[in-house]
Amino acid sequence: MTFIEIFMLAVGLAMDSFSVSLGAGASGYAMDPRSAVRLAFHLGLFQFLMPIVGWCLGNSVAQLIASFDHWIAFLLLLFVGGRMIRDGFQDGATPFAANPSRGFTLVLLSVATSIDALAIGLSLAMLGISIWYPSVVIGVVTGMISLGGVPLGAKLGHKLGKRAGIVGGLILFFIGLRILITHLLA
Repeated sequence: MTFIEIFMLAVGLAMDSFSVSLGAGASGYAMDPRSAVRLAFHLGLFQFLMPIVGWCLGNSVAQLIASFDHWIAFLLLLFVGGRMIRDGFQDGATPFAANPSRGFTLVLLSVATSIDALAIGLSLAMLGISIWYPSVVIGVVTGMISLGGVPLGAKLGHKLGKRAGIVGGLILFFIGLRILITHLLA
């Protein structure tokens, strides 16, 4: 694979994480640089690690993972998105019920946005392509794009007010739905 192909793949995989960082910025939780960097780092780290995990699993279990990876991603994104939508309708609520740059919410978001990267790792293993260079590019691109999404989300959040969480939740829901439909129709 050429660098351009790997870069385009990385940008495509990073869009889920970018949406999460937009929501985190809109929520006001990740406003300090430390929280924004922590969120971007973890989203990038999981996007780096998941292709490696998929590549290591290789051809032997590809059919097992391919049969349910889209359901896992859909359910995780539905869960987080549903919480964001619910909280967006509550008075005084923020887009995330808990700080998205900490704890279980951070892990859940990182896993949910990187399930597709696992499938990419499986695909690269089947094609006989080394995983290290693409994984590094995917992780770095995701981290950088996610870091840029936090301040953008903060600006959009002020314009949208408390309802930014509803928009962020709908984005996560439609990302999950896209993943599900893409896999079911493939």
